[in-house]
Amino acid sequence: MRLTTVQSDRAAGVLLGQAVGDALGVPYEFGTAALDPAAGPRMSGGGLGGYAPGEWSDDTQMAIAIAEVSATGADLTGDLGLIAVAAAFERWLDDGPADIGMQTSAVLRAARRADPAVPRHDVLRTASRDLHERTGRTAGNGALMRTAVVGLTRLQDRDATAAAARAVAELTHADPLAGDSCVLWSEAVRRAVLDGALDVRGGLDLLPADRRSTWAAWLDEAETLPPGHFTPNGFTVTALQAAWSSIWHTLPAEPSPDHVGEALRTAIAIGHDTDTVAAIAGGLLGARYGASGLPFTWTRQLHGWPGLRAPDLVRLAILTARGGRDDAAGWPSTAYLGTGQRPLALPHPVDPDVLLGTTADLGRVEELGVDAVVSLCRLGRDEIAPGRVRPEDHALAWIVDDDDPGSHQHLRWALDDAARAVRELREEGRRVLLHCVAAHHRTPSVALRYSVLLGADAPAAAAAISTTLGRDIDGLLWTEAQR
Repeated sequence: MRLTTVQSDRAAGVLLGQAVGDALGVPYEFGTAALDPAAGPRMSGGGLGGYAPGEWSDDTQMAIAIAEVSATGADLTGDLGLIAVAAAFERWLDDGPADIGMQTSAVLRAARRADPAVPRHDVLRTASRDLHERTGRTAGNGALMRTAVVGLTRLQDRDATAAAARAVAELTHADPLAGDSCVLWSEAVRRAVLDGALDVRGGLDLLPADRRSTWAAWLDEAETLPPGHFTPNGFTVTALQAAWSSIWHTLPAEPSPDHVGEALRTAIAIGHDTDTVAAIAGGLLGARYGASGLPFTWTRQLHGWPGLRAPDLVRLAILTARGGRDDAAGWPSTAYLGTGQRPLALPHPVDPDVLLGTTADLGRVEELGVDAVVSLCRLGRDEIAPGRVRPEDHALAWIVDDDDPGSHQHLRWALDDAARAVRELREEGRRVLLHCVAAHHRTPSVALRYSVLLGADAPAAAAAISTTLGRDIDGLLWTEAQR
């Protein structure tokens, strides 16, 4: 299906939001570090896997294993798609994850002993069923933690989404409750991307009739009882309740990306399986508020298996939502989005170590002495972190150059976050290139918000930026930046 700019933004936020929640929750998993309620969670690493700061854990690693398959457009209800996912799970295990859930580990290791001639999805499903028959307890949260990206696989078809969610869950988690939780959460992600709704109840009719009332009662508990009630949360039901309760009890009066931080802080403060609960919540929050609603101060730190960073998560999510297809310009897979713009790189009137430029200036970072970039437009894969710029010092803001208000979810917030990214990089002593394609609307608008962030008077700052760029500036973004 053809996505609007807002729907694309939301789709781009799914894996990104999951990874943010995961990396924020890692340090506090099972009490490995104490959470300071006043300061809130930090991506300080550690946890059970000894992760680096900003590194995602097995929750997002397994989601990426799914996404690398779904990004090809594969049908996750069919044999070929499930075989590929099963093989990706086994490759992940072979790479030696620092932490892995006991149930997932038991199934994947049992599958290693199976006949290699048997299709891998059948091997995993058999191992999963055998474990369930032996123990009767296979409804851990390990399927739910990785399911958000499945919500992107068939955005136009809720029944196909539900079938994919259950089929992928059953590769390692045979208990029907695990499949149910994945159906509910994947459907909630699908709805959030398409409609901007936060609604986990919307998938109740996709469950078997004899379990709908039970799940409705569990959701009632999540919305009635405080989030801290839902611990321990290794059980898929309590994990879903903890994530949904954290989102529900922090709902703002008006939609705002600030909800993401409030909900994730609440989820982590519950304790126990903090990275998993926050990863589950983060996937749905990312689906609602989009890549444009996730702050650079968090996304810049993200990295993890198999050697990916935040832009890679956006690429996998967008391709999944589009059925494996790039747009007409080849984005997000193309290496280079050449635009033929002229170089600019003019000093910001308030801070001359911020250069206002175009995409042509990306190839001049060495010449300009730039060691950080804030990009306000789409880039090809080889245009990210050019020259001496480290990946964590390249902010990729999702801001659309469009005068239609319907093309934006929270334009002012996105402009301000891009300005905050400039300030953060400058406070670290970096020389920053702030650019879009041609510096017509996005660059001056964020430059203005940066001036205001530094204490400048908005009208005077607007006049100075217009003078610097040598022209009058107009349009919705410029108007919003001056408010």
